Amino acid sequence: MPIGEFDGAATLPGDSSAVMSTPMYWLYEMGQAALDPSRALADATRLFFKNPANPFAYTTYGKSIAATAELFERVTRRYGQPEWQIESTLVGAERVPVHITSVWERPFCRLLHFERAFTHAPRRPQPKLLIVAPMSGHYATLLRGTVEAFLPNHDVYITDWRSARTVPVAEGRFDLDDYIDYVISMLHMLGGDVHVIAVCQPSVPVLAAVALMEADKDPYAPHSMVLMGGPIDTRINSNAVNKLAENRGIDWFRGHVITKVPFPNPGFMREVYPGFLQLSGFVSMNLDRHLEAHRELFRHLVKGDGDSARKHREFYDEYLAVMDLSAEFYLQTVDTVFIRHALPKGEMTHRGRMIDPGMIKRVALLTVEGEHDDISGVGQTQAAHALCANIPPEKKAHYLQPAVGHYGVFNGSRFRAEIAPRIADFVLSNNGARAKRPAPSKVA
Repeated sequence: MPIGEFDGAATLPGDSSAVMSTPMYWLYEMGQAALDPSRALADATRLFFKNPANPFAYTTYGKSIAATAELFERVTRRYGQPEWQIESTLVGAERVPVHITSVWERPFCRLLHFERAFTHAPRRPQPKLLIVAPMSGHYATLLRGTVEAFLPNHDVYITDWRSARTVPVAEGRFDLDDYIDYVISMLHMLGGDVHVIAVCQPSVPVLAAVALMEADKDPYAPHSMVLMGGPIDTRINSNAVNKLAENRGIDWFRGHVITKVPFPNPGFMREVYPGFLQLSGFVSMNLDRHLEAHRELFRHLVKGDGDSARKHREFYDEYLAVMDLSAEFYLQTVDTVFIRHALPKGEMTHRGRMIDPGMIKRVALLTVEGEHDDISGVGQTQAAHALCANIPPEKKAHYLQPAVGHYGVFNGSRFRAEIAPRIADFVLSNNGARAKRPAPSKVA
């Protein structure tokens, strides 16, 4: 299963990206609509040849027809945002129901709370965690495993970013500065007694937000921040993704990957980096592996290997669900992080104000990297420690996880067994109360 490149930070397209224009997005939408009858026919064919009353359902011929129909329907389908599918968690020996509610909302994001319905209050402290999910192609459900790992011992919140094609133009722009504003607003809403975890892409805006809050002596700054596989300094162990941005320049990206959302989407005429183009980049990175995975699915379906087929469906239901990114956010991120390296050079600004990580003194810092990460190279996230020079040494830590790639930094068996416990220990160690904080005010 090609999960090695199932990442949350690869926002840059491959060299094969075609020149984009509004008509191309229209053509894509028309193609999807034109395929609807064929998909319906394929699904009906699959059901016919899987019907227990059909004698062909028990033959290799019938199973092959059903498998072919399913593959066609799945490959041509547009996948919507997946469900979280988290209904309960195990706290100690008690199975506790989990209710997912939105507690904060803006046009491009809502903050979800995984509220656990305890029968009895747990004895162990339950630190509040704000997980900032990547806004880089896939939905926040990419971090389902991350949330599940922390739920037993933490009060978990996560950013649920919206696809730009669903946001009307009347709601205004959204860029990297707005992203930072959103993070600060969420921390204010949570009242400061919180720890923030930035997974991949948001490492830069989260570090910037915390630096601004510390510079303002903001009482709602988090107790700690955990940066996981993030592009803090992409000059270190630069990879193909980083070099592409440097070689092409921002004008190339503006001319080749930005288009307008077509009718009848709610975000009609909004400029975006479209999800279908991002997906073509994701797939082209390991095309042979994806083709082999689908050949394996065909064989599993014919053999009746339901468990293997189910794992394939679960993976690709998530992998093929992509979102459009606001053009302003995408271009500003590429320029700031991958081309100018503004944060490590001390040149990054937020609405004209210089961002200085050296102002961070109270917030503890943990960085986590994967040994085989081919998206954010080893050392790129650890660079945050040099930038945050005024955090006391006892409040800083770095962990390099052996034998994992980018995805393994925040999901999978090694994450659950080795990374998540270290993060939980770091959070608990820095969960001490500061001076009494005022009650959070209503944030508009």
